[in-house]
Amino acid sequence: MNLNHELFTMCMILKDDKVLLINRPNKLGFPGYIAPGGKVDYPESIVDGAIREVREETGLIINNIIYKGLAEYCEPKTGLRSMVFNYLATSFEGELLQNPPEGELLWIEREKAIELPMQDWFKSRFPLFFKQGTFEISSIWDKDNNITTGKTEKYYAEGKFEEAGFIR
Repeated sequence: MNLNHELFTMCMILKDDKVLLINRPNKLGFPGYIAPGGKVDYPESIVDGAIREVREETGLIINNIIYKGLAEYCEPKTGLRSMVFNYLATSFEGELLQNPPEGELLWIEREKAIELPMQDWFKSRFPLFFKQGTFEISSIWDKDNNITTGKTEKYYAEGKFEEAGFIR
């Protein structure tokens, strides 16, 4: 079996306790609200891919970007590993696009954002962008049955290792 890797980014943009989300239509996949991001082009760096994707999808140029963690999805039947590098941006310049390519843009209070329609995987990852430290999430995905068959979650904050809520 050939192993394939895909690299993606996701960048939560935070300003005055509001986040910028995209309401993606069904036709683009992953419908509902989501943070900007997308595929990393070879040979660009992962962080440069995050900055480019935010600019292409929102019109904003992010200045202060913080690495928050990795979420990966493995499909054993196909040999595909998709890795999503997650960032938080707290400073930017520019104006929002009038006709964004990925869907309508919405600034919303961080606490209200979780009430919006969004994919389950994004809803569970959402609070991790604002938690101190970094995270790793690794999921084994059965695409045929549309289920997760295995999952590992780890959190690293203040020099401590946390796994599924337990500090070690």
